[in-house]
Amino acid sequence: MDCNCIVQLIKSLAIYLEMNNRLSKMSPISDISMPNKMIVILGMHRSGTSCLTGSLQKCGLFLGKHHTWNPHNKRGNRENADIVGLHDKILLANNGSWDNPPSRIKWQPEHIEIAKQILADYSEQTIWGFKDPRTLLTIEGWQHIADEKIQYIGIFRHPDAVANSLYKRSKITKDQAYRLWHHYNKRLLAEHKKHHFPILCFDWSEQKFHDKLEQALSDLGLGALPMDERFFTSELKTQSGDMANKLPWKIARLYRKLQKLSNASKIQS
Repeated sequence: MDCNCIVQLIKSLAIYLEMNNRLSKMSPISDISMPNKMIVILGMHRSGTSCLTGSLQKCGLFLGKHHTWNPHNKRGNRENADIVGLHDKILLANNGSWDNPPSRIKWQPEHIEIAKQILADYSEQTIWGFKDPRTLLTIEGWQHIADEKIQYIGIFRHPDAVANSLYKRSKITKDQAYRLWHHYNKRLLAEHKKHHFPILCFDWSEQKFHDKLEQALSDLGLGALPMDERFFTSELKTQSGDMANKLPWKIARLYRKLQKLSNASKIQS
């Protein structure tokens, strides 16, 4: 192992230990009204999270308040404005934003109170879920509040397709898009290592996407997806990536790791 890898490993370990220390110092969470089970959809911006969330909704996942229209998503981004607003507040309080993610994030007591109120709003639901790409940046706070109630499912997409889509939506350069892709998806991989949830790929064909989704539904406690009510169609993928394009090495390596996980013959529960 070369010196750069060792230094990076030490830095990552230090960040992990500091995060655990901060979370352990938070006041214990008890007596919170919340749903019996929460399904949290994890994935980078422009990576198919809206499609996956819409598909899970068709299978019985209750989303509560959510957007069904968005100028950049043909069938709506399926996001809960209260959760997006909370995540933006958390990022801002840590001198960051979705496109400038802080290296470390700390939830303030007011953030925890807002999250508790959101959970209380859906406490009568057997299964409730939400999707916001920013969750990959803020997930530790949710885990502190409701870890035993949460199940996860993730999705990723080819870096070029994400970069092209981010440029079309937000005029983000390819270099910046690659950095964001790596930051978010590195966190997706880290969460998967801890919780072993299914990961899908938005680059797949419709048939493969639905085949893999069917494998995950029973583990999530959701019903089968009716053939005539499928949410995912090829029309939802308005941007594509150049699969032959030579990616920066660390981007290509992470993409290969995610591909290997998603293509596993049997999705881990």
